[in-house]
Amino acid sequence: MPSRSRLASRPRAVIMQPTTQCLPMDCTYCYLPFRKTKHLMPAAVAEAAARSVNRWAAEDPAFEVVWHGGEPLATGREHLAALMAPFRGVKHSVQTNAALLDDAWCEFLLEHEVYVGVSIDGPEDMNTHRVTLAGRPGFHVAMRGIDRLHRHGIVFSAIAVVSDPDPADAARFYEFFAELGVTTLGVNVEETEGVNYHAPQADPARSTEFWAALADAWRSNPVIQLREMTRVMNFASAVLHSHTPASAPADMPWDPLPTIAYDGGVVMLSPELAGFTDKRFGDFTTGNVLRDGLDVLVAETEKRTPWIAEFWKGVDACRATCSFFAFCGGAHPANRYFEHEGRFDGTRTRYCTTAKIALLEGVARHASAHRH
Repeated sequence: MPSRSRLASRPRAVIMQPTTQCLPMDCTYCYLPFRKTKHLMPAAVAEAAARSVNRWAAEDPAFEVVWHGGEPLATGREHLAALMAPFRGVKHSVQTNAALLDDAWCEFLLEHEVYVGVSIDGPEDMNTHRVTLAGRPGFHVAMRGIDRLHRHGIVFSAIAVVSDPDPADAARFYEFFAELGVTTLGVNVEETEGVNYHAPQADPARSTEFWAALADAWRSNPVIQLREMTRVMNFASAVLHSHTPASAPADMPWDPLPTIAYDGGVVMLSPELAGFTDKRFGDFTTGNVLRDGLDVLVAETEKRTPWIAEFWKGVDACRATCSFFAFCGGAHPANRYFEHEGRFDGTRTRYCTTAKIALLEGVARHASAHRH
């Protein structure tokens, strides 16, 4: 397949890393290598990124700037405002552990019209991997921040990491978020990546049962948008109407999804690779926005980024061998790299099995049980 068809000519979003610090949390499954160090993004990096982003946003009113990884609020309000200032016509969003949220931060989020995503893993007994730097449970700290969001009338989405996809917990897990009043819930099965070398290996059959049970819970009370259900339903609708599934990135150009690290380095396709180095590929970056325009880096991604050619070989191998490829589109770069001993051209990963294949099979099982 010609390389020009592999990546979209412009992204729909950029991820900005305003700081590497994850204050005050130290989640046991965190993949970030510098989460205990406060590297701050200089304003010059944001200004350089904004020169390209503003042009893209002028043509795409939905263009999103995502402030994420480590904890964006650890940047401080004054500095985060300075980083946001150069951007025009974009949708700002922040993914936060909620621990630092107070009235002043809520007023900041409202003033700057920032969309909020909260990272929390469910009820207290399912949230045990989210601990503070002092080793204490982080659940009540996060819930205090969420309470502040409610008091200020700020709507928010949530992302939850599930380390043990137990079908017996699925209904209670879902109802927690329904009662929390989130708009959208994304569910991530814990992954082996970055510095998280010891993620549990979830049983595929049990994972399938978890997704089926979660679909049951959602169908019984569909008050929030469940990201994974949306992906499966969009795929099923596309198949039924015989057109290309929007959820299959290999059948459409991949969004380059630039992640701009605190120092201006740009990693394409896979935010989880930022901050790591490899003896073959170096630091995985395509370049640095302090030296080259982000639009140039996007346009020249494949020429400037050696690891991506190996990744496409893996995608093609998945296409040739996996019956779930139309839905999955091929394993994500970081999952391939960290599960396959530093290679991008392997095929199926544990994440594929538990979070993609099991998801599709589980929702199909749910649909079959509710046909009549």
